[in-house]
Amino acid sequence: MSRQLIGMLTPSSNTVLEPYTSAILQPLLPHVSAHFQRFAVTEISHCDASLSQFDIAPILTAAQLLNDAHMDVIAWSGTSSSWLGFDTDHRLCAAIHEATGVKATSSVLALNEILERTGVKKLGLVTPYLSDIQEDIIVNYQKAGYEIAGERHLGDRGNFSFSEYSEDVLIDMVRDVARSSPEAITLLCTNLRGAGIVAELEQELGIPIYDSVSVTVWKTLEMVGVNPALISGWGQLFQDERLVI
Repeated sequence: MSRQLIGMLTPSSNTVLEPYTSAILQPLLPHVSAHFQRFAVTEISHCDASLSQFDIAPILTAAQLLNDAHMDVIAWSGTSSSWLGFDTDHRLCAAIHEATGVKATSSVLALNEILERTGVKKLGLVTPYLSDIQEDIIVNYQKAGYEIAGERHLGDRGNFSFSEYSEDVLIDMVRDVARSSPEAITLLCTNLRGAGIVAELEQELGIPIYDSVSVTVWKTLEMVGVNPALISGWGQLFQDERLVI
């Protein structure tokens, strides 16, 4: 297996996605490795300063710095387009490719592809976000043809604070949303400690659970031609025959 370098664009106040991404990829090291570049994200709200954090220019600067290390793929490992609109990630990925020559994806685009390929239409939603941000996410998914069967959110403007919620808090939220009988549940945020709880909860609840860090890893592996099924212990996402090469 030739070496594959995966670039992850990272919110500056995020302390979860780097260790979890590296842990998921551990079985593939040293042939596949993740590399990270931060840009400023310190709050998730509707205020102008928060919204401007996701302007394309600073993200492109981060992508270009990341690509000094010759990435094979670059991913925006964040979920901002879930409330800003999915087109923002399509535009961002096109701009990254134009600026660097490297193919690009994002956490939200990966999730949406998974939902499409597995035929999910009734989705459960777990996030740390404020109520108005959560409502925007729900509306965007409804416009795309999905029913939000149940939702829970923490009402936090974060972003650093998202990482301080325990796995037990997230487990309770997922169990609560599962009562609404969704076809799948997403833990939508790359700064939540969700990846490590997925496998056991899927066995308990009988529902696929898609964590934002995990779906980003899944898509980047597919994009560099590495079979996601080489990853085990992190949920059925990596073993689902509809989602492997």
